[in-house]
Amino acid sequence: MSSVVVVGAQWGDEGKGKVVDLYAQHAQSVVRYAGGANAGHTLVVGGETLILHLIPSGILHSHVRCIIGQGTVIDPRTLCEEITALEARGISVRDRLMVAGRAHLVLPYHKELDCLREKGARAIGTTKRGIGPAYQDKAARRGIRVSDLRDPARLTQAVEDNLSYWAPIFEAGGVDVPRVADVAGEVLACAETLVPLMCDGVAWVKATQERGDHVLFEGAQGALLDVDHGTYPFVTSSSVTSGGASAACGVGPRTLDHVVGIVKAYSTRVGEGPFPTELHGEAGDQLRAWGHEYGATTGRPRRCGWLDLPALRYAIHINGIDRLAITKLDVLSELSELTVCTAYEVNGTRYEMLPSEEDLADVTPIWETVPGWKSDITACRKLEDLPKEARDYLNKIEAWVNCPMDLVSVGPDRVQTLGRLNPFSE
Repeated sequence: MSSVVVVGAQWGDEGKGKVVDLYAQHAQSVVRYAGGANAGHTLVVGGETLILHLIPSGILHSHVRCIIGQGTVIDPRTLCEEITALEARGISVRDRLMVAGRAHLVLPYHKELDCLREKGARAIGTTKRGIGPAYQDKAARRGIRVSDLRDPARLTQAVEDNLSYWAPIFEAGGVDVPRVADVAGEVLACAETLVPLMCDGVAWVKATQERGDHVLFEGAQGALLDVDHGTYPFVTSSSVTSGGASAACGVGPRTLDHVVGIVKAYSTRVGEGPFPTELHGEAGDQLRAWGHEYGATTGRPRRCGWLDLPALRYAIHINGIDRLAITKLDVLSELSELTVCTAYEVNGTRYEMLPSEEDLADVTPIWETVPGWKSDITACRKLEDLPKEARDYLNKIEAWVNCPMDLVSVGPDRVQTLGRLNPFSE
């Protein structure tokens, strides 16, 4: 048995979906442990693109059983639509997907509230998928859970109580308060599909570990968006670090054997918040175009910049990352020279690791340049096939952050991945 956690080591959008899909070939179970439909895990198989927002990326492998754990918040309509879309492609879902009964629901009014907040002066650039308000209800102990779908009267009463709480917010925004019957009706329409998938999430994961499964814990977003450890307040609303896998799934941290951190060969960020290595103007636009950097969930253009090593060292530390998977190396192939932020300077003090968010506004990146390779690497199938300059860049990253690299991606398809593809092998 072995349990591996896959986490984003930047601000999200690192390519976790592709890596989990590859790793799932060697797993028996995949557990999604954080976030909600704000995630957009893009998979490209045989030239066909599939984007998953809630269902774990391991679902494409017929031998893999998947669960959406209780640390997530679930938009029931989105989940039903994903199930239908996958089944239309001939992928079996209902016999291999489970949903933790303790997971909380994202209701239609959560999304409306999210949109209202993003119109204000304090907008942070959320996906407007209702994630923050749903987690707010959860923390306030008034949340509605998957298990409530079994009892329409109880769910309807909970919706009525919650709308009474949120009514002043709607009224202040000049929006009509949603009707209880409309909200409850939309959610309960999904009960026929979701209730049969419901399980005790803790018991399910415990059973997978006890029978000796190789288990993948699939994270969402990225470490620098973690509600406790990210660039607050420009963060998500859940614990997306590797520690979140333990807390959200009810498994002891000592049962997690390895943590793989996914990192792009450069940096991107969606929404507001500090981004010390951001490229502005034509340079940033060019990198965005090469990398097709638009959000899988929202379609918004991503902010782009050079690789940020202090931020990566911080992510390695707070997650206990012991292996790296580097994605989108091919995007840098047009450049004759690459720039990397190796450290920060803040008011005369050098920082090797991301400082507190209070200091980030005054950060001056310390740069180092390395040669590029100016050649197409998308056809490479072994690490040895890469140009020397590309291999040198990867070796430098390993040395700079003192963490070994397991694999590197040179294109979106499964086959465009080099290195060790089995995270359970020693």
